[in-house]
Amino acid sequence: MRSNFQIGIIGKGSQFKRVSKILNRLNLKYYLYKPNNKKYYDKHQFIKLKKCKYIFILSPNNSHFYYVKTLHKNRYIFCEKPPINTKKDFAKIKKINHKKIFFNFNFRFSKLAEILAQQDRYNLGKLLYGNIISGHGLAFKKEYINSWRSNKKLCKKGVFEISSVHWIDLFNYFFDLKKLEKLRLNNLLKKGDSFDNSYCKITLGNNSEVDIFSSYSSPLIKKIILVFTNGVIEQNEEGIEIRGPSKNFNKKGFFIKPKIIRKIRVNEVKDYEDSIEKSVRFFLKIANLKKNFSKKGFICSLKSNELIL
Repeated sequence: MRSNFQIGIIGKGSQFKRVSKILNRLNLKYYLYKPNNKKYYDKHQFIKLKKCKYIFILSPNNSHFYYVKTLHKNRYIFCEKPPINTKKDFAKIKKINHKKIFFNFNFRFSKLAEILAQQDRYNLGKLLYGNIISGHGLAFKKEYINSWRSNKKLCKKGVFEISSVHWIDLFNYFFDLKKLEKLRLNNLLKKGDSFDNSYCKITLGNNSEVDIFSSYSSPLIKKIILVFTNGVIEQNEEGIEIRGPSKNFNKKGFFIKPKIIRKIRVNEVKDYEDSIEKSVRFFLKIANLKKNFSKKGFICSLKSNELIL
């Protein structure tokens, strides 16, 4: 390996393809680490990896903590969510120095997150209720049955820990999540032994509730509704509408649907890819400036992770 490799990448799946495209656009070269055994470790390649200053952990969920604990000292770590997927590792990861570690819950950089960060601007009021329906037919693809996503040993809770966790983290980030309950996991297509459908209810700090349904065995669907005391946010496959205020009447004094405050066209694929790029750029900015990641962000990520264990 040439000495000018500052970036090391672990994992060569779908997220690698996205992140590597971003690094290529930024003209940043990287070393790709490809372990050849089940313990995630290859001595010869690992020596090269440890020479890198920045590490992107894009490997299967069950390997994340191994790489974090092994490589975090004196390096900046970009780790895909979730940081851990077993309860026994939770106490261990809390003791790790957070200053150079960034966990990628990339919905924090989505269009919806931008709106939630500006709730006061739209005078939405307090959140009362939310409903999230998010799905696509990944489990219908031939390669799914042999992937780590369908393997319960490698992905204990399936689509819940891959997809639902992003929504859980988003609400935890903006509203302080109190508890998760009524979790139901199903393997409906029976392709592999992990779960292709999940449902849960989360309660937030102000006692409002959000229902979250995620699926790998549905048509492409994205339906989001967030009801506030003075407005509504609705998102579907075409875009986002913000409506308000609550007091809208017709001439007879009956309540009518609030007027559109703002309408944003959103391409789901582009929004997802843009949010990843913003996440990667944020990580690189902090690392290049040799600054520390916030303790608040680290604690929030761990709390989001803890709720899915």
